[in-house]
Amino acid sequence: MPEFVTLQVEDGVGTIRLDRPKMNAIDEQLHLEVRAAATEAGERADVRAVVLYGGERVFAAGADIKAMSQLDGAGMREWGRELQDSFRTVARIPKPVIAAITGYALGGGYELALCADFRVLGSKARIGQPEILLGVIPGAGGTQRLARLVGPAKAKDLVFTGRHVGAEEALEIGLADAVVPDAEVYETAVAMARKFAAGPPLALAAAKRAVDEGLELPLDEALTLETTLFAELFDTEDQKTGMSSFLESGPGKAQFTGR
Repeated sequence: MPEFVTLQVEDGVGTIRLDRPKMNAIDEQLHLEVRAAATEAGERADVRAVVLYGGERVFAAGADIKAMSQLDGAGMREWGRELQDSFRTVARIPKPVIAAITGYALGGGYELALCADFRVLGSKARIGQPEILLGVIPGAGGTQRLARLVGPAKAKDLVFTGRHVGAEEALEIGLADAVVPDAEVYETAVAMARKFAAGPPLALAAAKRAVDEGLELPLDEALTLETTLFAELFDTEDQKTGMSSFLESGPGKAQFTGR
């Protein structure tokens, strides 16, 4: 049984909840439990959207520095490979994923949030990539996912300085998608997730794949991927349901089954 991470499911929304006292520091056990929860959320038919949540006090303050400080280059290479695999599993959940961030999301904590499709921040949240202050660089997506999200110049500013960013600045430069009072962070993320959960699961998975994989391809190849995924959906029940419902009742009334 997992000790620090749980998957709780209600009304089509799966909450991956981090709970490692005191600050959800990311060690090997925690990230492996995150990987297992993400795998389960991706496979379960009753989960149609996912919320990543660290609790009311903190999302995740970063990696477990005490554990990391004992490793040499070879040891960190192996540890980093496993951490990347765990975060990659989160990023590849074939469903909409929202990170609900209160308190700190720093270093590996914000790198985990970068694996989500959207980020909801509490008004007092602080995020950043402070690894440079320890004489290292981000090692779990902070130089790559961050640059793809906000562009290389803004990413370099955050990585080179290691500074903390408040919620309003995060919203302004694209590090956050919504800012709400701290007490409303989780319920706001769940409300977003429920809207997605009502949509067509196969089409949402295809849309996520088209965007995420397409960004890594030359435009012509990305357009071919889009066309392929688009065409494949015409062999699904959801496509038949959606188009029949539109013709009979107008948009927005179809009930999708994920088949």
